[in-house]
Amino acid sequence: MGISSGRHYPQDVILWAVRWYCRYGVSYRDLEEMLTERGAPVDHTTIYRWVQNYGPELDKRTRWYRKGSVAFADSWRVDETYIRVGGRWCYLYRAVTKDGRTLDFYMSTRRNTTAATRFLG
Repeated sequence: MGISSGRHYPQDVILWAVRWYCRYGVSYRDLEEMLTERGAPVDHTTIYRWVQNYGPELDKRTRWYRKGSVAFADSWRVDETYIRVGGRWCYLYRAVTKDGRTLDFYMSTRRNTTAATRFLG
């Protein structure tokens, strides 16, 4: 069963939206506009649900690929946010550049040294 089984949109559209939100920090409404321009009209609340459902899995599957991306930025900051995902509260750690571009992210149910070490690697 694929990511889009039982969904109204193709798998590629769902993956684009989740990746663009997590990787580039694009707002849900901006993503709605971008996808509409590309022929895939999607409401911003649908994109929000996709990020909540598929974001953690996308992070898990692509973490090995993005492992060194934070080290190559000249200047970056770490942002920690407490968010609700699938009915559970989680900590979202993000490494961002000075202009707000997301370099890497990590979600954890706990705020402790282990979570920070996994994120900073």
